[in-house]
Amino acid sequence: MHSNSPQPENDARLRLLSELLRLQGRVRTLESADELAFFMVNESHRLLPYRQALLWQDDNKQLGAASGIATLDHHAPFCREMARLCGQWQQQYAQPQRLDASQLDATDRALWQEYLPACGLWLPLEGADNLALLLLRDQLWEESEVLLLKELAGAYGHAWRSLTASRRTRRPRPNRRWVIAALVLLLVVMLIPVRQSVIAPAEVVAHRPSLVRAPLAGVIDEIVVRPNQQVKRGDVLLRLDSRELHNQLESARQQFAASDAEYRQAQQMALSDADAKAQLAVLASRREQGRADMAFLQAQLARTELTAPRDGVAIFDDVSDLLGRPVSVGERIMQVANPQESELEIQLPAADAIALTTGADVRLFLNVAPDVSQQAELQQMGYRAALTPDNIMAYKLRARFLQPDALLQIGLKGSAKIYGERTVLIAWLLRKPWSALRVWLGV
Repeated sequence: MHSNSPQPENDARLRLLSELLRLQGRVRTLESADELAFFMVNESHRLLPYRQALLWQDDNKQLGAASGIATLDHHAPFCREMARLCGQWQQQYAQPQRLDASQLDATDRALWQEYLPACGLWLPLEGADNLALLLLRDQLWEESEVLLLKELAGAYGHAWRSLTASRRTRRPRPNRRWVIAALVLLLVVMLIPVRQSVIAPAEVVAHRPSLVRAPLAGVIDEIVVRPNQQVKRGDVLLRLDSRELHNQLESARQQFAASDAEYRQAQQMALSDADAKAQLAVLASRREQGRADMAFLQAQLARTELTAPRDGVAIFDDVSDLLGRPVSVGERIMQVANPQESELEIQLPAADAIALTTGADVRLFLNVAPDVSQQAELQQMGYRAALTPDNIMAYKLRARFLQPDALLQIGLKGSAKIYGERTVLIAWLLRKPWSALRVWLGV
């Protein structure tokens, strides 16, 4: 009997050879190096299966492509580490080489075992010395598979050299007259007068708000109003914890009652007892001291209830931020302002500062309505930069709105564009580079 076992093996070989020819034919139809890079790491899987493929470009010392990924982030830790390993293999192996974690040191071995399959194949592209493919899978690479991939790599290298050679072809020199005309046009454009401007973060704030400050040291016990709630003058805004003051007042009342009883008893005894008459003045003074202590504590208790100093809205961030917070004497707790009286506060970074004068035009673009600009006029400029909550040195500017608008609610934020003096376009474009150059040169 004749054995039929070689027939399936021959069919498999024919399939691999036909797939190799088909891939080589498809490579010839590609029109750019980027298409070829994407093709190499993704379509090579049709010839021999693998889990992951990476393309190494020695020209720029980084990965050129990866299977299953459209765009690589070259700053990612994985890309940086793989670029470092590929750079080492590029120097060590000029021919196809099987790779595994055992060939690496302890640190790189842990990286391989965590992110990569067990078996790798380093495949330099013939004809393109600066390129290599790294193919990774869980099974060992057989010698016959390495030979097939080497043939495919030769086709890849030839195609890469052909596609990149067009980039290096010498372009014809432009006409001299066109060059001169372009330079003259560029010079004219650079001399066009433009108005200096700068964009900075801004916020709508209250104009001359009334501050609600702590009249005494204590702990905030209750917030009666809500943020942005309308209040009338005299309305209770918040209360401080008054339990300790109540205890002190009760103790003062008891002491006053005791001193008052002693004084009355001494009054009765003074008619017949000279010693009691002599003590009468001391007891009267002690009694008045107790009365004064009671009056002081009652006044302090009344001050634990903070009221609105004017009509308007209560401005603060959140009730939970204030409840239970200890405050000292004079510490600001909230503001009460007229919602119809607002102004613009601008934080102009010191690095972007330009020459500004009072009355300069300002346009505000709110985040809630970026398609509408609000006109304002610069009123005040800080004389020195201060550190903002975002850790940026900035000048504080204030501007008044020219027209009232329902959108101008206190607390809204946006971007303000402040206009300065006019200058030529080239000076406006080179302002920052020139400033940086002066700092670097020290002139």
